[in-house]
Amino acid sequence: MRSSDVYAVLENFAPKALSDEYCRKYDGYDNSGILVDGGKEVHKILFSLDFSGAALDAAEREGADLLVTHHPAVYAKIGSILSSDPQGKNLHRAIGGGISVISMHLNFDCAAEGIDEWFMRAAGGKAGGGEICERLTAPGCGYGRVFDLAPLSAAALAERTAKALSAKRVWCYGGEKPVHRAAVFCGAGGSEACVRHAAAAGADCILSADFKHHAVCLALEYGLSVVQCTHYAREDYGFHRIYRTVKERLDAECRYFSDERLL
Repeated sequence: MRSSDVYAVLENFAPKALSDEYCRKYDGYDNSGILVDGGKEVHKILFSLDFSGAALDAAEREGADLLVTHHPAVYAKIGSILSSDPQGKNLHRAIGGGISVISMHLNFDCAAEGIDEWFMRAAGGKAGGGEICERLTAPGCGYGRVFDLAPLSAAALAERTAKALSAKRVWCYGGEKPVHRAAVFCGAGGSEACVRHAAAAGADCILSADFKHHAVCLALEYGLSVVQCTHYAREDYGFHRIYRTVKERLDAECRYFSDERLL
């Protein structure tokens, strides 16, 4: 297989068109696709949520020809690639070692069987049973899920979700409040906009990551409980399940790297 062959399989699972539509419709930004192409045959692939030094260490140990990440190896535009800069150093390592990099970001978030869907299931939602907050054209695709639950406290929901995600760090605000309906937003969904989406959809609790203080305050003002784990824990769970699906479609040996430091 070549990098382009692998990308075609990933595209079939979650087309980049999902990312493009989301960016147009909701004023987003993304950089998914083949970001580094070493130009050689791909025999072994390593999947990792992040393009990091630790992931490259694992790729080199495994003898991987290709690294598939969720978070883009190059996100914002860069004007230089310097070995003294962590990102530049990692790009030098990949290119020098002949390791190609494919990043699948917002399209993996928004896919019908994507990261947000799996996050909802980890929190106790039924497969395909959530209402999508920011809908895309393709059926079942979009960002954010709101779903009903058998009543439990926010603290109990936090504990259950953290266990499912193998999350080592969890914060819960309003833990004593009952939850009948919850909203999840993968990644950095702890924003004012997502809080307002959750409140408008009738949720009792919002689960996400990267909440700023004012967003937590806003949620509490709306009467919402807040459950927060790390960004990594929120997404590694779903990314690993995507890996388990797509590896069966790839004519190459596949491995998965999980960075325990970030859970």
